Amino acid sequence: MTAVTTARPLAERPSPLTPRGTVWAALRLHRTPLRIWCALVAVTAAGMLWAYVLGADAVREWSHSVASCAAAPTCVDTFDEPVYELYELITGLATSAVVYLPYLVAAWAGATLVARDLESGTSALAWTQSVTPARWLAAQLAVPAVLITAGTTVLVVLHRLMWTDGRDILGEDWYSADVFRANGPVALGYALCALAVGALAGLLVRRTLPALGLALAVTAAVGILGDLYRASLWPSVTVTGAAASNLPADAAPLEHGVILTSGERIGNNLACVDNDTATDLTRCMTKNGISDLWATYHPPSHFWPLQLMESAILVTLTALVVFLTFRVLKRRTA
Repeated sequence: MTAVTTARPLAERPSPLTPRGTVWAALRLHRTPLRIWCALVAVTAAGMLWAYVLGADAVREWSHSVASCAAAPTCVDTFDEPVYELYELITGLATSAVVYLPYLVAAWAGATLVARDLESGTSALAWTQSVTPARWLAAQLAVPAVLITAGTTVLVVLHRLMWTDGRDILGEDWYSADVFRANGPVALGYALCALAVGALAGLLVRRTLPALGLALAVTAAVGILGDLYRASLWPSVTVTGAAASNLPADAAPLEHGVILTSGERIGNNLACVDNDTATDLTRCMTKNGISDLWATYHPPSHFWPLQLMESAILVTLTALVVFLTFRVLKRRTA
C-alpha cells in the first residue's frame, strides 16, 4: 500500500525571507514605532536631498545676485533671503536629526521592547511557547538593530553629501561636534550603544518610563564623554614658531602655548598668535619674554582615524552591555 503525501504546493510555501517566529512577533507587536521611525527617516532624507540637489545652488545664486547688486552703484537691493533662511533651517534640523534621532529612537526601542514586555507579561507568555529567554532577547535586540542601522546609514550618507556640497555656505567645520557625529559611523555607534543600554535598563528596571529615562541619561553621558575626549583618540600634530600662530584654516585647534626665555612651558596661552608678519611676531615675542610658540591641532586628514577610533570604542562598549544584558537575563530566569 502506498502512503499518500500531502506536501504543500511550492506557491504556498512561505518565502525564506518572510519574518517568522520571534522576529515576526517583534515586528507585529511594535509595528507603530516602526512606521514612525521609517517616516522620520523619510522626512529627514527628503530634507537633505532638497538641500543637496536644489538648496545649495539656490543659495549660491541668491548670494551672487546680492554681490552683483552691491557692486553696481545704481542697483537697488530688493533681494530678501528666504531661500538662505530655509536652507539654513533644513540643514540645521537635518544635522540634529542625524545626531540625536537615532540614539533617542534606539534608547526608546531598547527600553520599551524589553521593559514593556516584562511589565505586561508578554515575555513570560513567549517563554512558555517554546521560545527560550535568550532567543526572545536576541530577537528584541536584532530587529530594531537592523532597522536602526539601515535608517541611520542612509541618513549619514545623505548628510555627508549635503555637507560636502554646501560646506562653503554652511559655516560648520568638520570637527564641530554635531557635524563630526553626523558625517560618519560614529552616529551609528551611538545608536547601537543606546539600544543596548536601553535593553539593559529595561531588564533591570522592568518598567517602561523609568527604563527609558535611565537609558537616555546613560546615553547622554556617553555622548558628553565622547565630545570631551574625542580629540585625544588620535595623536595630534604639533608645530612651533610662526606655524603655531598661523594654523591651517581647516585645522581643528586644540591648544596654543608659549615657551618663555626662562625655559618654562605654558599651555593655553594665546600671546602673539594674532601677528600677521614675521617682524610683528618677533617684536611681540621679545616684548613678552617668549622664546618660542607651539600649538597642537588635528588636520582634516585625521577625520577618519578619529571616526574609526571612536566607533571602535562604541562598538566595544555596546558588545559589553549586550553581554551584561544576557547575563542578567540568565540569572533572572535560571
